[in-house]
Amino acid sequence: MLWILPVRKKKVVFTAFEGDGGYCCNPRYVAEALLKKGERLELIWLVNNIEKQFPQGIRKVKNTFWNRAYHLTTAKVWIDNSRKAYGTAKRKKQLYIQVWHAAIGFKPLGLFRGKLFPKMAYLVSEHDSKLADYVISNSEWCTKLIPDQLIYTGRIIKTGSPRCDIFYTRREEIYNELRKRYGIPQKARIVLFAPTFRGGSQKGNRQVFVEEPTLNFAQMLNALQQKFGGTWFVFLRLHPQLAAQLMQFPLKNGIKNMFDVSQADDMNELAAASDVLITDYSSSVFDVINMYMPVFLYADDLDEYTKERGQLMWDMYTLPFSVAKDNDQLVENIMKFDLEVYKKRIDEFSREHGVVEDGHASERVVELIERFINEY
Repeated sequence: MLWILPVRKKKVVFTAFEGDGGYCCNPRYVAEALLKKGERLELIWLVNNIEKQFPQGIRKVKNTFWNRAYHLTTAKVWIDNSRKAYGTAKRKKQLYIQVWHAAIGFKPLGLFRGKLFPKMAYLVSEHDSKLADYVISNSEWCTKLIPDQLIYTGRIIKTGSPRCDIFYTRREEIYNELRKRYGIPQKARIVLFAPTFRGGSQKGNRQVFVEEPTLNFAQMLNALQQKFGGTWFVFLRLHPQLAAQLMQFPLKNGIKNMFDVSQADDMNELAAASDVLITDYSSSVFDVINMYMPVFLYADDLDEYTKERGQLMWDMYTLPFSVAKDNDQLVENIMKFDLEVYKKRIDEFSREHGVVEDGHASERVVELIERFINEY
């Protein structure tokens, strides 16, 4: 019915994480690059929580059925990092760039999940992929696997990850800015603890990991101080569904130098301000290594996780990162860390898998958008 309305040549519509995301991830940095260009574009962001904050030049719109239908129908360009709703239709001479929310990662996606990949998830993936004109990639590894991960047979462009651009262009600025924001001394160091989503097989009701993490924060901080020196603070970055339950258990374990940043919109902004990342199966590890940031994997439930989620895409022990299954092993890995060896392993990994991250990914996506708008 809405197809009677004309497509607006200068209109671009963004969505992140099915509307749950705020100003974040790859769509954020594409939007920033468009704003920086200074062109008179109409930038619309579909968001579930209308209280989310966006910069001047982007109009946030409540992600309701009719708002979504109207703005997608009348936009020249769509930018999304997750799936469009099943049944979404795209018109001729509209451009849809799928900028996905992970590049290289641990978790099996799509056909790599085997029997754990639900039929409905397959249908939604297939439908969205038929709509997309391009999917972006940051490596030869991704380019090779995207067809089976996303059920996609279209064009793949090797741009790099827009969200990683700030590691090259604005890290020092963000490093200082976030310390001011949270009242952390400028010379203090930050360890970002970011455990991944616990979704199980996702055949039934989706759940999150609701137990208190077994990570001993005091022991970890003591090891970091001994190894690297300085005063350390913790950024606690939990999944939003888990963050909502924080009052039910004492996650801080008596640690005063801890800030809950779970509700902050953008993960990579937090990473740019941090000095060390500790996680389990988060694809963020493959982002932060572009800064040569020390990463320590803490995977105390590896066997259980792979049973529920499926076999990981990597043998964790072949990657540049150390792996710990308990607190004592984590401390040992921190104390044994060798930065020069680590950098060498990262460079070898990047060469072997054809990683392209250079701070210009957003520009490449914007060039594609501008070319399409001008030609059609």
